[in-house]
Amino acid sequence: MEMLATFLASAGRTMGFSFAAGINLYATIAILGLASRFGWVALPPQYQVFDNNWIIGGALALYVVEFVADKIPWVDSVWDAVHSVIRPVGGAAIAVATLGDKSPAAETLIALVGGALAASTHFSKAGTRVLANASPEPFTNWGLSLGEDAFVIGLGFLALKYPAIAAVVVFVCLALIVTLSAWIVRAVRRRFGRRDTLPAL
Repeated sequence: MEMLATFLASAGRTMGFSFAAGINLYATIAILGLASRFGWVALPPQYQVFDNNWIIGGALALYVVEFVADKIPWVDSVWDAVHSVIRPVGGAAIAVATLGDKSPAAETLIALVGGALAASTHFSKAGTRVLANASPEPFTNWGLSLGEDAFVIGLGFLALKYPAIAAVVVFVCLALIVTLSAWIVRAVRRRFGRRDTLPAL
């Protein structure tokens, strides 16, 4: 029973942090580093890899940059485009680091899972932002950005304290992403397809 509880806690944290990394990688790493540094919860030894001054300081600095860039229409889309590889790779790296010392096969599998989770949230975020940026007012963009920040911080703390609940949140969100992804793609095509078909002046 204790082994099952340990496995669920490990899986929930790995899923939660990888999922969050696709939205805001730097906030996720900062949470991991600060949690390990200040002992917010009892974490396995492998989490100490995040307890490094350079990692924590770099993550916090880049989070500030992302916080600003994420609030500026179209700048946020450029930022997302730049991070189309960085976030999934970061999610995979977080998954491997939180797994601990395992066989190469297990590390490869968990890296694929972590990368896929991060990619799912990254591309959902990027597509939603493209739609929001097509609107002339900036308030939708700001609201989405603040909501994403709150979600990442909330999921991060949930993964630390209640990892099993974090895993449930991830599964529910994945179901929503699958349900809404086709709608987002169609909406982007409709929005920009109309512009492409406008007659030249």
